[in-house]
Amino acid sequence: MKALMVVGTTSHAGKSLLTAAICRILARKGWRVAPFKGQNMALNSYVTASGGEIGYAQALQAWAAGVAPRIEMNPILLKPQGDMTSQVVLGGRVVGQTTAQEYYDKYFQPGWQAIEESLRRLGSEFDFLVCEGAGSPAEINLKHRDLTNMRVAKHLNAATLLVVDIDRGGAFAHVVGTLELLEPEERALIKGVVINKFRGQRSLLDSGIEWLEERTGIPVIGVIPWMDEVFPAEDSLDLMERRSRKNNTDVNISVVRFPRIANFTDFDPLEAEPSVSVKYVGPRDTIGYPDALILPGSKTTIADLLTIQKTGLAEQIQNYAAAGGTVLGICGGFQMMGRILADPEGIEGQEGRFQGLELLPIRTLIAGAKIARQRMVSSNYPQDGLPVIGYELHHGRSQLLDAETVQKLGTFHALFDDANLGLVDDTQSLWGTYLHGIFDNGPWRRAWLNRLRQQRGLKSMPTGIANYRNQREQLLDGLAKKVAEHIDLPKVLDMLQQP
Repeated sequence: MKALMVVGTTSHAGKSLLTAAICRILARKGWRVAPFKGQNMALNSYVTASGGEIGYAQALQAWAAGVAPRIEMNPILLKPQGDMTSQVVLGGRVVGQTTAQEYYDKYFQPGWQAIEESLRRLGSEFDFLVCEGAGSPAEINLKHRDLTNMRVAKHLNAATLLVVDIDRGGAFAHVVGTLELLEPEERALIKGVVINKFRGQRSLLDSGIEWLEERTGIPVIGVIPWMDEVFPAEDSLDLMERRSRKNNTDVNISVVRFPRIANFTDFDPLEAEPSVSVKYVGPRDTIGYPDALILPGSKTTIADLLTIQKTGLAEQIQNYAAAGGTVLGICGGFQMMGRILADPEGIEGQEGRFQGLELLPIRTLIAGAKIARQRMVSSNYPQDGLPVIGYELHHGRSQLLDAETVQKLGTFHALFDDANLGLVDDTQSLWGTYLHGIFDNGPWRRAWLNRLRQQRGLKSMPTGIANYRNQREQLLDGLAKKVAEHIDLPKVLDMLQQP
């Protein structure tokens, strides 16, 4: 099978976006292309049409390629959950929890078998595979058990691009050091270097590029400039670096950055709204007075709940809600807003029964198989009858408390035509849902934002707009265009078509 491999000198070098850009470029040229990442470690995930869970970055790359996301595009997903353990998702399904040592003892061989089978299936259906590595391919203490970098490149005999982030400094040392630590047969697969996130005058880089090419014998085939566009982040470290570039916005929304925040790609559509600013607040920060506060998903819901209770953020949230503030919880955040959370088997790492924020009249039991499925429902609020698509991804099962307790907390309504997917109170100040991707739905998002605007005496925005996927397509087109302008595309295409 014909494949191109993209590896990086470090994490956050830009592998995911370069892979997406190449997928879009090839798809625009009429080829059928698929992304692939053998093993991903991330808390942002997506549920495929078959109900399998993969890394969100691979879903984005699939959309860039113009194909539906599939389990085979990311056969192994590790979801960190604290205490040096991770949940293992193999072939789209949760198969257990493990420490690093246990993982390699127990899952290395099954993992490689899943990778080989996934590559075989994809290779039989697509013209090209664009494969992404993870972290660095030159971690000498881990290389013997690395499932996703040069092991995959060697298996496919794939021409490989090495990407380096020049914005952080030390780019030339990173490239030379990485190449020095590769085995000769691995280094022979590196056909080009891509310098990413460059700011400044391009001509000032020429002497360095000349030195690097002479030193390594490998051409620098692209210098990609820094891009201000906000693309989906791989992990919460990216959120630490995000700063809103918007001034004088109409609506200000804060999102709680839990220690194990998950699926914060839910908020990319809000960040794409010109009149909305999104700010992430940590457990020790002060909430202030945003127009709305969102409690996002969490891989370790109870542990993150205990953290915000310990730091005092939970009390801030309760006071904010009591003062009439708008609070919306998604998945784990929805569960936290209830009265009781129980995890008797320690599935998410924190065994026991715990008190929630007591904002919604629900109790949640974390048990049993994970629910992972795409959904299409109809809204009851904030506007009746809007079609809403998204996906569920949770272990917990939430139920209403007894009628007397519910009545004491207020009047609540089903958010959708499936009452199990969420609640909203009578004042439309307290919202909770299990539906990830809810803000991707343009009309629903605008209707929800218009309620916030009305509270501030602002004119409502039109709700007859396209869903966020249209904006995502424009972002991907812009990404591919910029990369194509700054990379030696003929050389890349030649790499792909070599036998």
